[in-house]
Amino acid sequence: MENLFDLPSEYKELRASVRALSEKEIAPHAQAVDEDHRFPQEAKVALIKNGLYAAHVPTEFGGDGADALATVLIIEEVARACGSSSLIPAVNKLGSMPLILGGNEEQKKRWLPRLVKGEGFSYCLSESEAGSDASAMRTKVERTGDGWVLNGSKKWITNAGESELYSVVAQSDPSIGTKGITAFIVEKSDPGVSFGAPEKKMGMRGSPTREVYFDNVQLSDDRRISEVGQGFALAMNTLDHTRITIAAQAIGLAQGAFDVATKYAHERHQFGKPIFDFQAIQFMLADMAMNIEAARLLTYSAAIKSENNERDLRFFSAASKCFASDIAMKVTQDAIQVLGGYGYVTDYPVERMMRDTKLTQIYEGTNQIQRIVMARNLPNG
Repeated sequence: MENLFDLPSEYKELRASVRALSEKEIAPHAQAVDEDHRFPQEAKVALIKNGLYAAHVPTEFGGDGADALATVLIIEEVARACGSSSLIPAVNKLGSMPLILGGNEEQKKRWLPRLVKGEGFSYCLSESEAGSDASAMRTKVERTGDGWVLNGSKKWITNAGESELYSVVAQSDPSIGTKGITAFIVEKSDPGVSFGAPEKKMGMRGSPTREVYFDNVQLSDDRRISEVGQGFALAMNTLDHTRITIAAQAIGLAQGAFDVATKYAHERHQFGKPIFDFQAIQFMLADMAMNIEAARLLTYSAAIKSENNERDLRFFSAASKCFASDIAMKVTQDAIQVLGGYGYVTDYPVERMMRDTKLTQIYEGTNQIQRIVMARNLPNG
């Protein structure tokens, strides 16, 4: 029982190795990535080289077969150094999970090895008029003989343009609502696929967010990864497994901000002593540490439920994402407060971390939506 809440040694070793890699090869570029609004290519190269780019992919398809908890640890430690960079492994899991959950062996052999080698995999669900209400999507796919034709657009697509592969859900029969939605794999090189300009964002500036357009994109039936009409269920099931990665990202950002604030509190002197010696600062840091640890345990628990596909996964997935991102927002704001004026300028990374953190409360379902999901899936005790 004494080790019930202690990570096994292999996970501790993974954390240590990813942290070392992140501090050496990712953190030094984080500020420039944010200021220049550029894709973190250095992080991508480092992640591929070390088998962390898509570690969740099963070994039979070229990945490391990392379980849900290991994937959470990877994303958490990368986010501690750079939020935008952590979206590389997070979005690769998000984009490929519909294939992993719904695709057949031949489809997995076709696309998953390409992901592991660095091609990237994005997830296309949201639209301009279908955000929280994803069932209102207007992107359509129509049968043509033995294939399909895809038309429409998807909004707020993370790493769009950088990724070569896209999981796309589209309406194949509007008359039956969510029962008419079907899922497909679309490639960047497919004729008729194009991208809008990158969004100008408050945070996560190194991760391009763009609209994806589909103009008479011809798809053979072997691109379909769900049963006809089962695409919406597949998309929701995907989110149950991947919202946990957003919780991990939020925890990493919070931990990074906490580390900066704690170090600063010991180094900054006012009134003849370190500001850490003032009870007001001690209480802030204590609350930050307490809440980070609570969010971490909830997220790790959700990751284990994801790995085992437990019945209460939907509640725990939503709870971890909601709680961790809300906590991270408070922690990063308090970190800025501890640093005072220095926290408000780019000399220190906490202002970037706060801006990056805000998005964790919004994407993969706003935290208001998460509370609806939790309420509809309350545990029975």
